[in-house]
Amino acid sequence: MNAQDLLNSILQLAVQGKLVEHREEEGTAKELLEKIEEEKKKLIKEKVIKRPKNLPEISDDEIQFDIPESWEWTRLETVSYSIGNKSNQIKQSEILQDGKYPVVSQSMNRIEGYSNEGSKLLKVQPLSVIVFGDHSKTIKLIDFDFIIGADGTKIMVPISLNPDYLYYVLSYNVINMRDRGYSRHFQFLKEKLVPLPPLEEQKRIVAKIEELIPYVEKYDKAYSEVEKVNKKFPEDMQKSILQYAIRGKLVEQREEEGTAEELYQQIQEEKKKLVKEGKIRKEKPLQEVTEDDISFEIPESWKWVSIGQVCSNVMYGTSKKSSKEGKIAVLRMGNLQGGKIDYSDLVYSSDDGDIEKYKLDKNDLLFNRTNSRDLVGKTAIYKKELPAIYAGYLVRLTPVKVISDYINYVMQSDYYWRYCQTVRSDAIGQSNINAEKLKRFVFPLPPLEEQKRIVAKIEELLPYNKKLINII
Repeated sequence: MNAQDLLNSILQLAVQGKLVEHREEEGTAKELLEKIEEEKKKLIKEKVIKRPKNLPEISDDEIQFDIPESWEWTRLETVSYSIGNKSNQIKQSEILQDGKYPVVSQSMNRIEGYSNEGSKLLKVQPLSVIVFGDHSKTIKLIDFDFIIGADGTKIMVPISLNPDYLYYVLSYNVINMRDRGYSRHFQFLKEKLVPLPPLEEQKRIVAKIEELIPYVEKYDKAYSEVEKVNKKFPEDMQKSILQYAIRGKLVEQREEEGTAEELYQQIQEEKKKLVKEGKIRKEKPLQEVTEDDISFEIPESWKWVSIGQVCSNVMYGTSKKSSKEGKIAVLRMGNLQGGKIDYSDLVYSSDDGDIEKYKLDKNDLLFNRTNSRDLVGKTAIYKKELPAIYAGYLVRLTPVKVISDYINYVMQSDYYWRYCQTVRSDAIGQSNINAEKLKRFVFPLPPLEEQKRIVAKIEELLPYNKKLINII
């Protein structure tokens, strides 16, 4: 239940006669209606209001709930009258920021602005009035001696009623009123039934509502804080899962799976072999990982390595313009979403040279080198769902004897994003992380079989996290 739901419940109790006790000495609503009838006759005689049309009898079908015996059901037109017409209204374009007289309108603002048009003034008796629009469901209290209405505004003056009580009753009616269509809201509300208590009870109901409203406001603040926590919780949980994963705390270590040092040596041998076979270029010597690069403790069987040490084919994509149609899809930075590739918005290329040079292989990792400050560095794994090449704002890298999904999950972690924010270069409207900085990213490497188990455990847990997001 949010704060509005709580307020609605309070208003419901109020209009049903369940918010305060009933006191016999305060008389009955029937007596109040007789007094209202006398007051209306006086207003007609003084030509303040016109003689109203006869209203239809209240039928049992219209009564929605039971009310106390001392109360009465009545229509809004029975206990109030409207003032003003087109001659007392001004257009929205004529409203001033400053002026002599306040202008009321259908907006949520207490007043819309000001006017100096004295000929359009409405004197309000009593001071508090109900404002309702033809085309909106806005209800508010106005307590000025003189007002001017904006175009389309309706002003209802209660007769011998507590205006605040009528305001709360009409607010409850509007909350539960479906859309009536253009110019029908006001007519519907005038015909609406109003549960009427004795006058003194009206005052006590208003006092009780206004006593409770500060608690509703406090509840709203607390509820908003809880909502923030709830929305953040799944995100924090995912961060925790990835943090546990890269620290070696998500799955157990198994001695029979060997060590990351052994895997690292196999990677270096494989890279030498691929260079010899002409499948990858010989790389410049990379800077070794030092103690200064190490951010936290990892299991003894793991090893700190850099992206450049365990990946090959680090290369920027095509800079040529793509088309809406062509031989092969071109993946762009917008296609990298949440660690995965989104194929919903594709462009294409028919350039044979680019297709040969930039064609992606299964499990290639794509890195977004240029984007906004918050998004630069996002990654995704290409799973060969359809043939594709990649555009110039992306960098392709191919893991060597390392599970691509493991590296990709590392690159969804807070640890990785902190690195991106540290090494990015900022320009007007965008940030950049070049391939050399990408190759220098240092991360914890587990043995190969443990990588597989880590990926499996993450993919087992993340669906539960998504369910939490849907529930919350």
